[in-house]
Amino acid sequence: MIIGMLIFHDMTQLDFTGPYEVFSKMPGCEVKIIAKTLEPVVAKGGLKFVPDFTIDDVPALDLIFIPGGHGVSALMKDRSVLEFIRAQAQHAKYVTSVCTGSLVLGAAGLLKGYRATTHWTSIDLLPHFGAIAARDRVVVDRNRITGGGVTAGIDFALAIAAEVVGEDAAKTIQLVIEYNPEPPFNCGHPDTADVKILEALTQKLVPLQATRLVEAKEAAKLYC
Repeated sequence: MIIGMLIFHDMTQLDFTGPYEVFSKMPGCEVKIIAKTLEPVVAKGGLKFVPDFTIDDVPALDLIFIPGGHGVSALMKDRSVLEFIRAQAQHAKYVTSVCTGSLVLGAAGLLKGYRATTHWTSIDLLPHFGAIAARDRVVVDRNRITGGGVTAGIDFALAIAAEVVGEDAAKTIQLVIEYNPEPPFNCGHPDTADVKILEALTQKLVPLQATRLVEAKEAAKLYC
């Protein structure tokens, strides 16, 4: 199985590195890192990644994966990247994303009529692409598999591993990476977060969310 992971400037690196850690340990699977060019990609925060292929020379993929992050704003309007995703999705067995990467799948017209999830701050944007928004950590609808925000990428990738190489192999990977989370705070989701913290963060994100709503509506005009 050939797994293609798209990377782009200002992506959230953990959206990518969490699933990569799992995918790279799946028996019989080969992971290809893809970008628009072969130049190093700088994630939000400064971490750099070097792609293996460009969108023009990568082979046909069995699984295509899109991470999220601030860079999705530009990606949702990048016709060459969206065309690449659409073309690969025609024959890929699995079309997947983590965090706001689902907005890119939506912008490519690939979530119409599908249940999907994303980061909690962007969940209300999915219907603009014809998707059915679901607030689960991992959502599987036919061959569309989407994960929630950032850390959900590990859960997402383990669910894919169970589907592709079997539950025992997925459990072995989980054990190898010691994925046994015990967070020090129960503040990782709006349903459990401290009200004051949630309100302060939500208020801080108002300008970004307003801009992203406009961007999502504009992107939806391309293929949706």
